[in-house]
Amino acid sequence: MSSETDIEKPVTRPLKAYAFDPSAGKLLGNEMTLQVPYQELDPGPVVRDPWYEKMQDLEIERLNNAIAIVDYDGANGTYYKPVNLDDPRILIRGGLEPTESDPRFHQQMVYAVVTDTIKHFETALGRRIHWRRAERKGPQDVGASAGNIWTLNIYPHAFIGRNAFYSPKAHGILFGYFRADEGDVGRNLPGQTVFTCLSHDIVVHETTHAVVDGIRGYFTERTNPDVLAFHEAFADLAALFRHFTHKEVLRDTIERTGGALYRYQLRPDATPTPEDQSAAEKRARGDDSPVITAEMSQRNPLIELAAQFGEATSKQKALRSALGTKPNSDAIKTVMEPHFRGSIMVAAVFDAFFAIYLKRTADLWKIYRAGGGNPNPVDVPAPLADRLSDEATRLAEMFFQICARALDYCPPVDITFGDYLRAIITADFDLHPRDEIGVRNALMDSFRLRGIVPQGASSFSEGAIAWPRAHGLSPIVGLEFGDPNGLTSAQKKKVGTALREHLRKGNNFAALGFAGNPNAQPQDWDIPSFHPVFRINPDGSLRTDMVVEIVQTQQVPFDEKNPALGTFPMRGGATLIIQKPLAHEPEAARDEAHIRYVISKHLHGTEGKARTRRQRRHLEQLGLTEGNDASRFQVNFAMVHGGL
Repeated sequence: MSSETDIEKPVTRPLKAYAFDPSAGKLLGNEMTLQVPYQELDPGPVVRDPWYEKMQDLEIERLNNAIAIVDYDGANGTYYKPVNLDDPRILIRGGLEPTESDPRFHQQMVYAVVTDTIKHFETALGRRIHWRRAERKGPQDVGASAGNIWTLNIYPHAFIGRNAFYSPKAHGILFGYFRADEGDVGRNLPGQTVFTCLSHDIVVHETTHAVVDGIRGYFTERTNPDVLAFHEAFADLAALFRHFTHKEVLRDTIERTGGALYRYQLRPDATPTPEDQSAAEKRARGDDSPVITAEMSQRNPLIELAAQFGEATSKQKALRSALGTKPNSDAIKTVMEPHFRGSIMVAAVFDAFFAIYLKRTADLWKIYRAGGGNPNPVDVPAPLADRLSDEATRLAEMFFQICARALDYCPPVDITFGDYLRAIITADFDLHPRDEIGVRNALMDSFRLRGIVPQGASSFSEGAIAWPRAHGLSPIVGLEFGDPNGLTSAQKKKVGTALREHLRKGNNFAALGFAGNPNAQPQDWDIPSFHPVFRINPDGSLRTDMVVEIVQTQQVPFDEKNPALGTFPMRGGATLIIQKPLAHEPEAARDEAHIRYVISKHLHGTEGKARTRRQRRHLEQLGLTEGNDASRFQVNFAMVHGGL
């Protein structure tokens, strides 16, 4: 007979959550079940982390994405009872039922959505993610004060306020709660309590900030106007693309927009008859407004973010939209507020997404119309709606993966929208050289129409925008690529040693575009991160690369004529994409890994001088040229998200 130990652990754990937020009620699949990766949990829920049990071993450091729900209510000074998701009474239901009144469901929802978001990033990136690693060398390192984050703490009821934010110093994400306004608050009651932790969009948005900070530790330095805007745009993209996995809502939207998913308004449930809309009746009412609520058009839930929060704060609409800006190449020069500036990039990505959606579904419409279907349908037939839904979901997942993978193809410092466009094009080209459906062309066109120009590209074409391939660089000897779970501590030590030895050998440091002596003491360069990535090629074969960050830092005076005013850290660097040696290569070459891309942004030369002037001017505009607190150069998400 088999024993309990013979029973394999489940792969996933079903947990209930809101697809949008409580204000959507039970309609259209708003109450959904997420199949999150199974983890051993303590009440909280808290991921039971074996890393702490093996600290003396030093051979394994596998669990990089641990989270803990800490339900401390800062305003009331109390801890809420932690939910035990392994309680049989909860397990048999697939999790607690969605409700605003039970803090235990709040704990369950943030755990489920955070874990689901992590899973999707790991699938897209081809590796396990980890939270911020802040070890830096030297007094110039601004980010060191936050420390390493081994477990991300999630606070569902951290404070009273219209805010939620990721905080490296708090090692986690803090969600606020507040009372709705007394005026027109949409589907909320005036004065009701609104919990930001129950907004699927807000939870995904904040988790994305933590993910990006773990991947690119220097992206939180305020070096140019795009930095804050990029964080907001990327987090909004992650949340918006999740909408297209909500099958019931997606299909309903397709049916009520005639397949045009990008429309702001949905067709009303009730269409007035000619008799209802007679001229006499209109005159009697004084207008032609709807008589009943079923005649009112509704907003498209797929392209809006945080509807409950926006309505509760009297905005009379959702917080932000996927198509918030019309194509305008001048806006990028004048719009500086991070959310509005970020909406330019969000609109560019979704412009391309909807363009490909229309292209990919054109044949379905041709078949439908050839069979006698209405050229401008009000109601889309169910089989056609199903096919359109499948295509929209597949494309949304593909676009999210393209956007996520592009993080690995960005320079390690001073991110701009133009850099990100180049990263998107390169990442997609690197994995899919044949752009059969025109995704890259659609992205280039939509970014171009919004004035986002990649600096350093000779023309607006795929070949010019993609980062150039590296040639003539010495191979790196002795790299360990591990497995998809990550590198062990021993492997990390070996890889770090191999990379540093390579940089110090011969002309390699200069060949990668760095200036100075790599052996000088104290050294002004560091390797903040390196990680292997495992992805599937179009032919089904496994592809293994290593992504490496190298960062060089100089202290630059705010005023060259008056050094007493102090200095700021000016950074350059390069991201290396290194290919694992193939098994069929000669044995002598199997220990040699070749560098395929060097994605750089350096301190020296014409480019470095121009960047220094630009960054100095930006810091002056922000009023950051006084004081000795190095943390002033860091993004403060609490301030950025004031009012979200």
